[in-house]
Amino acid sequence: MKKLKYGQVGGGVGAFIGPVHRAAVSLTGKAELVAGCFSSDHERNIESAKKLGIDPSRVYRTFEEMAEKEAKREDKIDFVSIVVPNYLHFEVAKSFLENGINVVCDKPLTLEIKDAFELVNLVKSTNLEFMVTYTYIGYSMIKKAKEIIKSGEIGKVKFVVAEYPQEWLLNKRTIGEGTSWRLKKEYMGVSSSVGDIGAHIESLVSFLTDLKVKRILAKLSCFIHPEKLDDNAFIILEYDSGAVGNYWTSQIASGNKNALKLRIYGTEGSIEWEQEKPNRLILNKIGEPTKILFRGRETSSKLINSNLTLPMGHPEGFVEAFANLYSSFIEVLLNKKLGKPHPEKNFPDVLDGARGVTFVHTCVESSQRGSIWIDFPKID
Repeated sequence: MKKLKYGQVGGGVGAFIGPVHRAAVSLTGKAELVAGCFSSDHERNIESAKKLGIDPSRVYRTFEEMAEKEAKREDKIDFVSIVVPNYLHFEVAKSFLENGINVVCDKPLTLEIKDAFELVNLVKSTNLEFMVTYTYIGYSMIKKAKEIIKSGEIGKVKFVVAEYPQEWLLNKRTIGEGTSWRLKKEYMGVSSSVGDIGAHIESLVSFLTDLKVKRILAKLSCFIHPEKLDDNAFIILEYDSGAVGNYWTSQIASGNKNALKLRIYGTEGSIEWEQEKPNRLILNKIGEPTKILFRGRETSSKLINSNLTLPMGHPEGFVEAFANLYSSFIEVLLNKKLGKPHPEKNFPDVLDGARGVTFVHTCVESSQRGSIWIDFPKID
């Protein structure tokens, strides 16, 4: 079958994440970019489209126009990739879903809980596919870790320790027009450190362990810009299974660049993974030597191999993690288009996105009420 067609909203000249998404899709070899609304500034929009070789008739001034006109074409796009600032995610995603177009949306899904569940209901009613790009779930060694946990190799999970420290808010050179919006509530929502990086911890722990959060106690702080959003957070969690969790997020931890780290402890052993060393996984089992597993042939599996964009044995990075997610998403769309049973969804969906938004709001509520325990709602 020919490649699928997709469009992009956002990601124009000077953007960071838009080109990453395009590179990821290109790595899959399964879809081509044919339409877009790359900027609210139409001159920049046209400039971006020319550089990307987009037919001028499929370059749109607004995302609403793009959704409506693409939906009416015989050769309409199969999905849209949304890479606009956070506060626009809801309106853009809603517009494309209402016009019958599948959606890929950068995280967070929305800024408000009610908007997140409106999208959940739209996806259910339209039977469309929706992926939220929680990037790190795309790494092969994360999927290997999931297999180890699911197999019972480390026993029953009892506690999780996770951290995501960065230092970018301490460096004035990294704060400018392109990043200052992350500290503004109107663009970022109710939280910065939890919303921007803590949400990645939540998504990874949920994917790896299937643990359901029961209640949360959080302390969010604003050390550098007290009038703005949080830049540091400590979060304690209890899960339905009786397991407990301890998360730390920070944008002011000097000496740290993008130091996401997970440690999951069970009754028979533990696993450890670091985002800055994504191709290895540390496995400890009681009474056995420590094992360091690398992304090589010996770690291959059905779950990992199902949507690989880079052969095993080669080091996998940020773009490849995105590509693995896109590969899985596009595979589902291809099978639906051909009327075939689609493979297991190996990517975060709209419900995962809604749970992430709820997690952020629950942490903020706990902190604002004096760091008390707040029950976490059931999300199915």
